[in-house]
Amino acid sequence: MKDLNINSINESLIENKYIPDDKIGTIVFIALSLKKPILIEGPPGTGKTELAKALSRSLKRDFFRIQCYEGITFEQVVGEWNYQKQLLFLEMARIEKQSTEIFHEEFFIKRSLLSAFKNKNPSIILIDELDKADEEVESFLLQALAEKEITVNDLGTFNLENDLLMVITSNSQRKLLNETKDRCLHLYIDYPSSQREKEIVNMHLPEAPQETVSEIVNIMQRIRKLKLSKKPSIRATVDLVKTLIAMDKEELDNDSFEKTLGVILKDEEDKEKVQSFRYFSK
Repeated sequence: MKDLNINSINESLIENKYIPDDKIGTIVFIALSLKKPILIEGPPGTGKTELAKALSRSLKRDFFRIQCYEGITFEQVVGEWNYQKQLLFLEMARIEKQSTEIFHEEFFIKRSLLSAFKNKNPSIILIDELDKADEEVESFLLQALAEKEITVNDLGTFNLENDLLMVITSNSQRKLLNETKDRCLHLYIDYPSSQREKEIVNMHLPEAPQETVSEIVNIMQRIRKLKLSKKPSIRATVDLVKTLIAMDKEELDNDSFEKTLGVILKDEEDKEKVQSFRYFSK
């Protein structure tokens, strides 16, 4: 992106279907200027993952992604030895009485992190929901975050080969290591303000009546103030407006609201809590 500054970042994000708030453009600008990773925390469904995707489009960078989950291993993040290929090579080497060296890149299957490091083009790697991974995996990432290196046993150390922006997201399922936080710029993305949420819906659904958008956003803002096991995401707001359009309705009455609760809430207790409040007059 030419003439990189906070305004140009925000404008480019908007062009690529992401409405930033005041903090986002600033943190992204600092991260690019200082070549620092970004740690994005906040509730599920607030656009953390979408920001990384939009940055890839905005900056015209190659995109890599690691989707973390409980039990994810080093091998699934960085890479693993191709044991079948190694065994086949050893057998051929035995027959032909050649060298039996099998610990080099030819026999190593690269996964997302190492692929991103060795990519020749400016890139972005999203390490999504790091809080779901074990501390052991998180600890391994410290070398990549701070030293821009990856060490693989029996293979060696790989240095970063491109201008790579590392974006980590967390839903705070567990507390991340202080060492991880110290190596990153921190960005907290909360549920959007009413005005920003309307702008997001309008961006995705420019054909939607403004009265409908305003009504749905106001309802969603009120629902999120309740004590729910999972508050509805921004995507749920967009989906509810889409639902009304599909149902050829411009307003949401009590009956249609109760029938469409499954669009925005995925837990029966949450639905009961919401149904106990009156959002519409009879």
